[in-house]
Amino acid sequence: MVEPSSPPQSSGPPRRGFFWPGGLSARLLILTSLFVLFGGALIVPPTLAAFEEQWLLDRVRAAELASLATEVAPDRVVSEQLSSDLLEVAGVEWVAIQSDGVRRLVLRGSNMSRTPYLVDLRDQAVASWLAAPFQTLFGGEGRMVRVVAEPRFRDADFIEIVAPDDELRQDLIAYLWRLIAVTAFVSAMAGGLVYLSLNLFLVRPMQRITRGMELFRADPDDPRASVKLSGRRDEIGRAEVELALMQGDLRAALNARARLAALGEAVAKINHDLRNMLTSAQIASERLAASADPDVSRALPRLERALDRAVKLASHVLTYGKTQEPPPEVRPTPVAEAVAMAAEEARLTPDSVRLESRLGDTDQIIADPDQLHRILVNLMRNAREAIEQQPDRDGRGVILVTLDQAEGESRLRLADDGPGVPERVRERLFLPFAGSGRPDGAGLGLAIARELAQGHGGDLTLASTGPEGSVFELRLPGAPAAVAPAPAPRRVRKTPRIARRGA
Repeated sequence: MVEPSSPPQSSGPPRRGFFWPGGLSARLLILTSLFVLFGGALIVPPTLAAFEEQWLLDRVRAAELASLATEVAPDRVVSEQLSSDLLEVAGVEWVAIQSDGVRRLVLRGSNMSRTPYLVDLRDQAVASWLAAPFQTLFGGEGRMVRVVAEPRFRDADFIEIVAPDDELRQDLIAYLWRLIAVTAFVSAMAGGLVYLSLNLFLVRPMQRITRGMELFRADPDDPRASVKLSGRRDEIGRAEVELALMQGDLRAALNARARLAALGEAVAKINHDLRNMLTSAQIASERLAASADPDVSRALPRLERALDRAVKLASHVLTYGKTQEPPPEVRPTPVAEAVAMAAEEARLTPDSVRLESRLGDTDQIIADPDQLHRILVNLMRNAREAIEQQPDRDGRGVILVTLDQAEGESRLRLADDGPGVPERVRERLFLPFAGSGRPDGAGLGLAIARELAQGHGGDLTLASTGPEGSVFELRLPGAPAAVAPAPAPRRVRKTPRIARRGA
């Protein structure tokens, strides 16, 4: 039997990767320092190139002024001693002038042992101009530079000098050190100010927001987890506002979920007894069916429908406790009949809050009749209770129901003349346990109604509200055509049969 081989294990110390701190503040400090140093390094080449160009131009001007001494000398010739003194004062070795295409050596020094390199200040490319100081720094000692430039004090084509670059290299090195010191100081100051500014306006607020998120995740009820709004109008301020709103929504959702869980647990315990009681009520209703009392006969169908809905709801109570509704069994449903039955259960009467329906007897919508009944009952009951709470109304009001069908959609509107939905609950109107405007309300009716509407593929919304009343709109997919009324049965006149007389 062959044993499976174990994976190879690496020997030696673990390999260390590139160090990168985890904190945002440390990363910001490192990146700020690097970027500032990089910006300072970009300044060095053009600054050195400008220094070298000015240094060479100063030598050219000094040599040009020295060459003017030859103009006043006899036959334009100076002695070797004077020429040497002039060249030493100018800091050059050779001076030449070209006029009208003729090049003339004005001042001449000692012979050159090496061929000088050329720097033409009249027309210099950017790349060569930036590279010139580094060629001077790293080109070696004992070199000579030949400089050609435009004259300022002479009327000539150009002036040309030859000078040793040792002094230029030494001046460049000294200037480079000064430049590095100044750049490092400026970079440190700028980097420190940038870091402190970003840390104050960005890192600290982000740390405060992150801390609030961590505390909220550990305990949503912890008062320290609430984000304190700074009143800023930038992205940080918007993040604080959105986080505070999200925390409020999550707290409301968690509270609603806890209450739903407790409600589901309590309902599950009484579900068995409730179904037994409903079964007993059904048995009693069957016995009442044998009664000859006309009032009982009129009320019995309503009682049977209410018991059937209660039994069906009780059978789904555990599923509802899990916040899941059974899928709707949609079919064309006469809407006028459904509205009338819902108004009856919502206790709408002509003497108190009455129903005013502008629906045709043949109007239909595509819906589950039982779930549509629950939606309408919740809406009508809420409207009736809101109207009855107004002391100056004596419990009187109107609920108007209209239907509009267009573009494959049915819109059923329920408008009341109540006090309107309070502004403080409008945003949470359809949230469980949060959207009730009454002190004794549970806030479940509208949440259930909207969930049932969305289960149909539609929605339930608050179309408008105000002191003149509220309008709720139930949108359901499908717009079936109205059903033609059934023809009345034709009455046949019976003719009495005449018995034949026997002969």
